[in-house]
Amino acid sequence: MDRSIKNAHFALLAVALIYGVNYIMAKEVMNGFLEPRGFILLRAIGASILFWIVHRGTAAKRIEKSDIWRFALAGLFGVALNQIMFFEGLQRTTPINASIIMTINPILVLVLSAIVLKEGLGWLKIVGIALGASGAIWLISGKGEVDLLNSDTSLGNLFVLINATSYALYLIVVKPLMKKYPPIQVIKWVFGFGLLYVLPFGAGQLYSAPWETWTVSIYAQAGFVVVFTTFFAYLLNVYALKTVSSTTVSAYIYLQPVFATSFSLMLGLDMISWREAGAAGLIFLGVYLANFYKRSVRS
Repeated sequence: MDRSIKNAHFALLAVALIYGVNYIMAKEVMNGFLEPRGFILLRAIGASILFWIVHRGTAAKRIEKSDIWRFALAGLFGVALNQIMFFEGLQRTTPINASIIMTINPILVLVLSAIVLKEGLGWLKIVGIALGASGAIWLISGKGEVDLLNSDTSLGNLFVLINATSYALYLIVVKPLMKKYPPIQVIKWVFGFGLLYVLPFGAGQLYSAPWETWTVSIYAQAGFVVVFTTFFAYLLNVYALKTVSSTTVSAYIYLQPVFATSFSLMLGLDMISWREAGAAGLIFLGVYLANFYKRSVRS
């Protein structure tokens, strides 16, 4: 295997590991130290500063006025709505549930691409979508509540599903921008718009956070989310996209539940139930049928 391809896969493995750890790190910080929207604002501020610093002195293209609305939508779906729903959901649900639900993202991309981009769907993809949706609904429905919103955990699962849908929309909206402008420039402006959206919702929570109770460990975990989950994860994904396909990049999302579950179980933070295992199985099977089955048969 070519060295550049190996490096790309190592980069993607590192991203999956970072996101797997992130479920635990972020939840710990939100356990009485920083509310979700305040955390999102802190993340947006830190990442925006880092992206602007990195982008200085690099090649840039003049942004066309006709593309500004697309940057604005990408900031809404890729940073503001996406992250707010994820952190609000993670505060209410478990790291295992959140990581499992996020694996439905590729299925959502297929559905939205068919609706927005008019891409065709074969019967295997339709079956895969149905299975993945069934798994997500089973997981969200909790232990048989008639009203999903009666359970705080189920509400958290629902928020994470909205987060996955928002991120799927972001991938569709940002795709033409990635082809037209340097990736670092795109990410910089996406986070710039995202910061504007998050500011009015997170300023109060960030200002009122009990900073005096923060320990070195909490600062380190918050720093991990800002620097690694946001900044380095995006940079590593951009690096990998130069060598491998976007399909390969997206496939690594399936390692996130493995890492998140492994860390949660090792640290004694969570226990996996038969319902969670069954829902995960349906989601993985659905993703496999919708994205990879036909490809594997041809090979």
